[in-house]
Amino acid sequence: MIFNAFDSCPFNEVKVVIVGQDPYHEPGQAHGLCFSVNNGVQIPPSLINIYKEIESDLGKPVPRSGNLERWAKQGGVLLLNATLTVQAHRAGSHQGKGWEEFTDAVIRHLAEDRDHLVFILWGGAYAQRKGATIDANRHLILKSPHPSPLSAHRGGFFGNKHFSKANDYLQAHGKKTCRLVITKHRLYPTLPSRLISSNFCASTANSMGGSLLTTSFTYPFTIRLTASSSPSPRWLQ
Repeated sequence: MIFNAFDSCPFNEVKVVIVGQDPYHEPGQAHGLCFSVNNGVQIPPSLINIYKEIESDLGKPVPRSGNLERWAKQGGVLLLNATLTVQAHRAGSHQGKGWEEFTDAVIRHLAEDRDHLVFILWGGAYAQRKGATIDANRHLILKSPHPSPLSAHRGGFFGNKHFSKANDYLQAHGKKTCRLVITKHRLYPTLPSRLISSNFCASTANSMGGSLLTTSFTYPFTIRLTASSSPSPRWLQ
């Protein structure tokens, strides 16, 4: 599930890129899509605020599920975290270990090989740096404070109207607007606590004994990960 964002939204179908920071770090929450949680899991505060902004901006009611899979699979929304793994109960624990280099490369490929995409960057300097390689003349870049309660209520997230701005831009360039619909509520089995859904925890890396993982999907590059006691993924083009 680490690469669920790519499996769910093929390269040539991406219309909008939403960039998060790292996966949720509590049991059963994360499943490889930023801000999204599995069905049956309590909706996190940041996603609640995203839903509130969608309700205000587009008039869509707040859903009961926090699963955003259909945004990716049917709406063309790449839900990309800057780091794709995290250690259980330790937010940001895998930052600075190589993932940022990989996700920067993903954004650069999209920005260079596609036209008229929408990049949504929520947060401070950490989020804004992800837009350094995006040509604002070819794409729409939307920035605001993070939807977390602390940031959102300081002002700047609520009322940003990023969703209507994204749809207006897509329409203006002959693309279908994003279908921001939510999957119906359905309970999923609880995952083992040592594996936090898509999170690649240190204990998992240890059990793999430093073996090489290779995976590829519908993006124009191949991912190679080396697992170690201190996960340090490396991206090779």
